[in-house]
This record gives sequence, structure tokens and C-alpha cells, in this order.
Amino acid sequence: MRRQDQARASRDSGGPQRASLSRRGLLGAGAAVVAGFSLNLAEPASAAPPGAPEPLDRGREAPFGPVVVTDPGGGAAYARAVRLGDSRTWLASYQQFGAAGFPIFRSTDDGHTWQQLSNVPSTGDASGVWLQPALYELPRAFAGLPKGTVLFAGNDLGDFTSTRIELYASPDRGRTWRHLSTVAEGGPPNPNNGGTPVWEPFLLLNKNRLVVYYSDQRDPKHGQKLAHQTTTDLRTWGPVVNDVADPDYDLRPGMTTLAQIRPHLWILTYENGNDKTGNPYAVRYRLASDPELFDSAPDFVLHDQDGYIPSAAPTVSWSDSGGPAGTIVVTANSDQDFFVNHHLGDPRRWTRVTSAIPAGYSRQTVPLAGPGSRREPGLVFVVTGPVYGVDGPIQAGVVRI
Repeated sequence: MRRQDQARASRDSGGPQRASLSRRGLLGAGAAVVAGFSLNLAEPASAAPPGAPEPLDRGREAPFGPVVVTDPGGGAAYARAVRLGDSRTWLASYQQFGAAGFPIFRSTDDGHTWQQLSNVPSTGDASGVWLQPALYELPRAFAGLPKGTVLFAGNDLGDFTSTRIELYASPDRGRTWRHLSTVAEGGPPNPNNGGTPVWEPFLLLNKNRLVVYYSDQRDPKHGQKLAHQTTTDLRTWGPVVNDVADPDYDLRPGMTTLAQIRPHLWILTYENGNDKTGNPYAVRYRLASDPELFDSAPDFVLHDQDGYIPSAAPTVSWSDSGGPAGTIVVTANSDQDFFVNHHLGDPRRWTRVTSAIPAGYSRQTVPLAGPGSRREPGLVFVVTGPVYGVDGPIQAGVVRI
């Protein structure tokens, strides 16, 4: 979380805290060539997507967009979407400064048209300011909930006296939502070192645990760190486990997202506030054999073939198309292009792919299931709001990588 996020939320909600801050520049110059791995990253002879579902009917899938999901006015960003099983139905949400809770929009035609379905929490229960949504569909039954249950996490800032990552569940494909538990609670939404808030949840079911990753300012040893907690019952939570906790107190790693790129290889991306590369929010990533063991994993600055370093609000996904190792897809607030890697995260092998879908603050990509074919190579669904500090609609579409 950054100063501008908190200042704008306070201003637009009429909250008690106000600030006048200049918008930070998004720097994109410089290079840091990082070579060498401590993991065995030999590429497989053929793609082996972990736990891939049955192939979809690809006859109805093709690049399109951008289309407007909704245009709610100023301050909308941080769009998220999830496909429900192998159906044509998608759910999408976003944050809006000054709004209470998160609207849920639904598409039943592969993302071409959208209608509002519900709100998390329900409109009557929502108050204050809510930021940083996360959507996740359970791939199997877990903790008494059936396969296909939709989970939702968001950061409840309330009246700016605390920050709370709250977890909800929908048993009926997004129509209604039930509160499950508070994952983590921090202090007021102060995005400066020395504050104690929590930010930016990300959900993953790993083995017999739900993992919630988030940014954490509560540790006095770190201005901000990346951490996670786990649960087996969706109500009680284990201890805080570090994922990225730099010995330099001033650094502010934030905005965790993850993707599985081999059966025993995971990538975690994040932005690094106050990064020493010269990019104040340089995109960085780690590779680990276990999604709960990133703390000691090798860490890399993401740079393309020309040494360019993207900045801010990255998200990551993995497509099983694009070669024997598939394709890692990273987005950043600083660029409309995607940054892709066909070589299991080798830091020397990032390249750019153009995108018809606009750049956005924490733009999300969701590779469509199935390996594609020569005629229809890998397709990626994209949902986005505008780039940071710019007003615009929430948009979606499909691109070919």
C-alpha cells in the first residue's frame, strides 16, 4: 500500500484523514541482469499443467475487447475476475475509493456482457471504505464447503481506525455471501513505515490448507513485509509466516500474487517500494518449490530483453501454451504490454507481448484452460481498471499471447 492509496480513500470517503501528496512517477529505466538459480529449472519435454481441468469447448473462445464491465465513476481500480468451473460464466469485482463493499458483476457469455449480481458484504451490511478484492473458486471440497464455492477476501478500512482482511463465501455462484472470519487485523490505513496496517489479500488452496497472502506492516523489524497465514477450517488462522521480509527496514515489498508453473515450482511477484534499482516500485519475483516457503527463495528483478524494469502493482499467471514450459504472464501498472517468460522464470528471458486491453492498477490475467492449438494458441482473459490515479471504466477482454 502506498501513501496515495490511503490519501485518496480518505478524501473520497469523507474520512478524517486528509493528505495532499504529489503523484509518484513511474520510472522504467535501468537494468539489473540477474543470473543463476538455486532451483533446478530444467525445462520439461512437454507441458504438464498441475491439476488441469477437462478441456473447454474452444469453439466459442476468441480474442475480443476491451468491453466495459461497468463505469462506476472516479476511483475504480484493482479489478478481479474468476471463471466458474468450465462454464461460460465469470464473476468480476473491483475497488472504488469511497464505496462501501465490493460490487459483484456476472457474465454468462464468456465475458462479453456484464450485469451486477450482488455485493460483498451485502449492501445493508457494508459501510466505510473497502479496498483490494480477491476472488477464488474452490477447486475441490474444503472445510465443509463443496467444490465450486466462491471465496472472496477484501480489506475493510471502516472508519480508518483499523484495517481488517475479511473472508466471505458464496455457495450459489456469487448471488449471496456469508462472512467466514477475519484473517488478519492491523492498525489504521497508514501507508508509511512505522504504521501497522495490513493490505492486499491473495487466496490459494494448497494441500489441506487455505493460504491467505498479504502485505504486513505490523512487524517492527520491517517497514512492510509479505506474509501469509493458513487455515484448515476457514475460521481459525495459524501464525504469520514471512514470504518476503528484507533486512533493509525501509523497503516496502507489497501486492503478492502467485502462480504454479510446474508441479513443484511456483512464482511469487511483488512490487518493491523504495527499491534500490532506481525504480521506486520495481517489479520483483521469487521462485520456490513450495508456495508456503518463499522466505529463503531466490529473488529477481524483472527486466525485459532491453533492460527495462516495469513498475508497480504486478500480477502473475501461468498459461500452458507457448512452448514446453508454458508461459508466465506478468502485468504492471506502468505498461499496457505484458511481460512473458517461456523459460520457467529465467531472469534473462523476459520479453514483451502487446495487449489490446488497457493497462491498469493491478490488472489481472486469467489464462483460459487447455493447451490451445496451432490455429488458436493460448488465450488469456484480462480484467482491468485504469492505471493508478486515472479515472476510467472497468474493462475486460481476451487476448492471444
